[in-house]
Amino acid sequence: MHRMDRARVQAWPVANRARNDRRAFCLRLLGLPAALALLPYPAGAVLVEHAMGRTQVPMRPARVITLFQGATDIALALGVRPVATVDSWTEKPVYRYLRAQMGDAQSVGLETQPSLEDIAQLQPDLIIGSKFRNERAFDLLSKIAPTILAQDVYSFVSNTRLIGAALHREAQAARLLAQLNQQIAALRVRLTQKFGPAWPLSVSVLDVRSDHIRLYLADSFAGALLSALGFAWPSQWRDGSRSIIKLTSKERIPVMDADVFFVLLRSDSAAVRNNYVAWSGHPLWQQLQAVKYGRVHHVNNVYWSLAGGIQSAFLMLDELQAKMFSEISS
Repeated sequence: MHRMDRARVQAWPVANRARNDRRAFCLRLLGLPAALALLPYPAGAVLVEHAMGRTQVPMRPARVITLFQGATDIALALGVRPVATVDSWTEKPVYRYLRAQMGDAQSVGLETQPSLEDIAQLQPDLIIGSKFRNERAFDLLSKIAPTILAQDVYSFVSNTRLIGAALHREAQAARLLAQLNQQIAALRVRLTQKFGPAWPLSVSVLDVRSDHIRLYLADSFAGALLSALGFAWPSQWRDGSRSIIKLTSKERIPVMDADVFFVLLRSDSAAVRNNYVAWSGHPLWQQLQAVKYGRVHHVNNVYWSLAGGIQSAFLMLDELQAKMFSEISS
C-alpha cells in the first residue's frame, strides 16, 4: 500500500475501522474479496432504534438495499431509489405501480431468501429488512452494512416512520402519513353519509388461494386501513387475537358473513379462479349478507395485501372509494 494511502486509512475514526473489520469478516465468510470492505461509510451518522436494537446509520445513505416489499415502496415514496431490492411476489420483478420509480435497481433474490453474496457485492451503506424475514441473518447483514429491521412487513405506519428516520427524512415521512390520515378522514365522512344509520358496515377481506380462502382481519395491512375508516369486523373476530383465518372447508362459509366483501385473488391462475367459482357457487355463499346486497367487490391483491407500503395504502383507498361509491359489485 502506498504511504499516503496507509496514512489515510490510519486516520479513519476507530468506529469506521471496526465496522470495516466486521464487513471484511463477512465478505471473507461469503468468499468475496476483503478489499471491498475498505470503502468508508459517508461521514456523519444517526442512531436509529429498530426491532433488533439500535444501529448507527449514515446521515444520508446513498446505496440502500430493501429486503421487503413495503420497504421498497416506502423508500421510493421518500425520494430514495434503492440500488437493489428483492423480487416482488407477483408482476415480477417489480410491481407495476413502482416500475417508473425504480430505474435500474438490481435484484438480490427472494424476500424469503435474499442473497448475502449479491448484497455484499453491491457495497450498500444501509440495508432495510424486517425481523419477520431477516432476524436470523441480522448479524451477517450488519457485517456488510448498517442494518435496520422493522418488526414486520405490513405495519406500514410504523415502517414509514422507521424508514423515514433511517433515511434522515422524518419530515417527509410525517407529511405522507398526515396526507394519508386526511384522505382516511374524508373518506370516512363520505361513508358515514352514504350509509347513514346502517353505518358502520361489517367487512370481510377474502384472499382466495388455489386450495383454500384466507380471511384478513383488523391486524393486517388491509384490516388496519378498514378499521381506520370505521368498518366493523364480524363479532367472532373482534378480539384482535389473530390477523388471518384460514378456511379449508366450505362448511365454514358462514364465518365469512359480513355486510361487504373485498375479494382478492392471490394470482390469476386457473386454479385460483376455479377455487373462487367453487366457493361462490356453494349454497351457503348465497345466504351471506354481502352477496344478498350486491356488495362483493373484487380488488387488486397487490394494493390490498402484497405490497404493504405507504404508496399502496393510498392506492387501496382510491380503489375502495371507487368500489363503494360506484354501486357496482364485481
